[in-house]
Amino acid sequence: MPLVLNAIYVAMLVLLSPVLGYRMIRSGKYRDGLWEKFAGDAPNRIGDGPCLWFHAVSVGEVLLLRPLVREMARRRPNWQVVISTTTPTGLAVARRTFPELITFYAPLDFSWATQRAVGRIRPTVLALVELEVWPNLIRSAKRAGAKVAIINARLSERSHRGYRRIRGPLGPTLHRIDAVAAQDEDYARRFVDLGIPAERVSVTGSVKYDGLESDRNNARTRELRSELGLSTADLVFVAGSTMEGEEAAALEAYRAAKKDHPRLRLILVPRHAERFDEVARWLETGGEQVVRRSEGRVEPSSPGLNAPVVLIDTIGELGAVWGLADVAFVGGSLLPGRGGQNMMEPAAYGASVMFGPHTANFRETVAQLLARNAARRVAGPRELALHLCEDLDEPEAAAARGEAGRRFVLAQHGASGRTLVELDRLVESSYAQKSA
Repeated sequence: MPLVLNAIYVAMLVLLSPVLGYRMIRSGKYRDGLWEKFAGDAPNRIGDGPCLWFHAVSVGEVLLLRPLVREMARRRPNWQVVISTTTPTGLAVARRTFPELITFYAPLDFSWATQRAVGRIRPTVLALVELEVWPNLIRSAKRAGAKVAIINARLSERSHRGYRRIRGPLGPTLHRIDAVAAQDEDYARRFVDLGIPAERVSVTGSVKYDGLESDRNNARTRELRSELGLSTADLVFVAGSTMEGEEAAALEAYRAAKKDHPRLRLILVPRHAERFDEVARWLETGGEQVVRRSEGRVEPSSPGLNAPVVLIDTIGELGAVWGLADVAFVGGSLLPGRGGQNMMEPAAYGASVMFGPHTANFRETVAQLLARNAARRVAGPRELALHLCEDLDEPEAAAARGEAGRRFVLAQHGASGRTLVELDRLVESSYAQKSA
């Protein structure tokens, strides 16, 4: 099986090499960490105590580990934690967020790379965040005596259909998974349907809720308000995790609303770092004055139609930026193909939250928010502008919607503790097997 997978992966790389090579040359994408990933060049872990290896794909998954790492340090201070990630931005955020931990690029799923990385890290438990089913990595971990878990596990209807089609060849990998800590009952049922024994699947809730800041007066958000030149009298519209085309929709809505609300400010947070310069140039070409977060402190501006647009061109600050929002638009949702981004972060602060129609990645979350009148779905740019104006014209209704979202988030807390119970059980069973 490992040789077959290696051959498949090599064939895929050959087929995709023109595209990958072009992106490497043009933007440097995929270049960072390529050797470490290909060779499995993980750090050599020192010590023989229990080790929990979290694998988180990118920024979002890395950040949701914060409550887990914090809670585990309190409960099990003798455990060692290491974190791997796939993307350069994910690794940068991991190193900034967890400077005391070993952080590194995860190996590509070639047998030699996974065996080398596992041999260097020597994990007691490999915990894959959300849905990272890599056959060779899981096989290497199991052969080394580690337990394997999927935590904060989610399996959308679309992903479920895709995995069902390859359930036969994927079966041995799924049977190697010792525990699945699912976010909700629907996800749990789908994992069982794929063939993971029901006794290995539990519902622990979403760790994302535990990691969400809900206090607008937190230190980081206060600092941002000052550093971005915002006054307490300003109304703030944040469009975060935006993709190409969504900045234009947000700007159009902002311009329409600003006519009646001159103290309105727009903060744009593009999803991908490689678009920061492009978005800045586009705004300036369109006649907007732009202040970039990366350029340092911004002087407060007078209210009026010429107040600058704030562009957050740094990584890892969106969570605190949402705390500035009176009204929030969550990107990746207006156009098909992305599936939406995490709308619970602005909801936790009590912002009036909006998102587009394409939110397949957060189907259950969207349903919960809409059922509670805790968010609004917009069909397109025109409706985004309409609802932004409505929220500013009717602040009491907007505040009630925001408070409903905040209450929903606070009611979900506790997933970190339940997840750590599952991981603790795996560590104990691992030691029990070794001593038997």
